Amino acid sequence: MQVPNPTVLVVGATGRFAGLVVPELARRNARVRALVRDHPSNIEKARRLGAFEIATGDLRNRQSLERAVEGVDGVFHIGPAFAADEAAMGVAMVEAASRAGVRKFVFSSVIQPTNTRLENHASKVPVEPALYSTNMEYTILHPANFMQNIAAAWPFVVEHGVFSEPFPKTARVARVDYRDVAEVAAIALTEARLSYATLELCAGMHSRDEIVAMMHQELGRPISAGEPTFGEWAAIAHLPYSDRQMQLLAKVHDHYAQYGLGGNSLTLRAALGREPRSLRSFIRELALRPAHAA
Repeated sequence: MQVPNPTVLVVGATGRFAGLVVPELARRNARVRALVRDHPSNIEKARRLGAFEIATGDLRNRQSLERAVEGVDGVFHIGPAFAADEAAMGVAMVEAASRAGVRKFVFSSVIQPTNTRLENHASKVPVEPALYSTNMEYTILHPANFMQNIAAAWPFVVEHGVFSEPFPKTARVARVDYRDVAEVAAIALTEARLSYATLELCAGMHSRDEIVAMMHQELGRPISAGEPTFGEWAAIAHLPYSDRQMQLLAKVHDHYAQYGLGGNSLTLRAALGREPRSLRSFIRELALRPAHAA
């Protein structure tokens, strides 16, 4: 039986990706409780996104998790990228939710989580059996590479006319707009039709040659496909990662260099009940707004 206005805890509600889930839930009349770190800017941002309640806490503090899940109907969980204890944090959240009697749990994992050669994929795996060993209605999302990563590089593309990634420009990588992932998560948390589903979420596969062709068409000027080394790319990207996290990311890009990243759009199309947002439409949106706003 569905709760008409469920209370849903969103982990990391002010983050780049979980922050997209908050408004989707609010649009479906869910009462969002945002789990954020205790800082005024986080609280203000969560409310601006549409959070009804604020829970301050830390994924490494089990007591704060127990307080956060008290009285909620559902949980959306996405772990911090490349964290050494990501699996432990995910399992702790599942256990806290189960003990509190939470009905629904949506876990945003990664496409091909059983590719344990990649540590950031393998770190998602323990969360899934933890969910299977509860009485919660779970939905497990396996999203492909996020199109929002292209948005992060957009100012450089506009300024220099080059879109660079540290793997061959011919490698085909599955990508998805995380706004579509957020919509699927909100459907799963407010409806019954995606309960107990494990969903590969991909909008399509493209090489960087294909991507720069789209950029050329939308910007009206040539864009070239750069092929920097990982070190050269990292120096420009300025990611807020430790040396260990950068090493893990380098292994991901090495995998893309050798094998690309496969994905199929069938499941995402079925879950949404419409065509997914395409990479071309995503690039068109970027081209229509100022570079600094991307």
